[in-house]
Amino acid sequence: MAALAESIMKRAAALSEGTPLFAKEFLHLGSRAAVDQALSRLHRSGRLLRPERGVYVRPVETRFGVRPPSVSKVVEALASAKGKHIAPQGAASANALGMTTQVPVRTVYLTTGRSRRLTLGTQEVELRHASSWQVALPHRPAGQVIRALAWLGKEEGPKKLSSLRGKLSEGELQELAAMSGQLPTWMAEQIGALVHD
Repeated sequence: MAALAESIMKRAAALSEGTPLFAKEFLHLGSRAAVDQALSRLHRSGRLLRPERGVYVRPVETRFGVRPPSVSKVVEALASAKGKHIAPQGAASANALGMTTQVPVRTVYLTTGRSRRLTLGTQEVELRHASSWQVALPHRPAGQVIRALAWLGKEEGPKKLSSLRGKLSEGELQELAAMSGQLPTWMAEQIGALVHD
């Protein structure tokens, strides 16, 4: 059993921060029960963290001690491993764009997958199911604008949109315009006005 646990830790050490480990990756080393038991023991000893059932990540060792991996790295790696799209929620996007001064208290991501919660050390992360248009362009300012508008809503969103006029490049405005066909009508109208003004 110790050899199995060490093989798992050797594999975990070779992965970049936040990369998930799944039991099925280790079935060549032993039976499913043995692999599950080894992963469970590594979790109980603190050598691995378990963000959700069946998923494990290696904590990061620093000169100040051990910490959980970056939430964004874990979330993005999980999304990639499961073939789902994911993006920060609209409140975080609105704050990043300067459309609100409110800072989100909880860490929430939007996903095309199912809604669920992840636990990384003492931090809880919520993955909330959303339509595909809400998670479009996950690492682009145009995508942030879409999520911020969706979060602000039909009444408040248009009032705050004008604050973005000088902050977006021509290319980013064109990305927004290209998304209009997938967006709710009120949002497409507001983005069209921003792009063509």
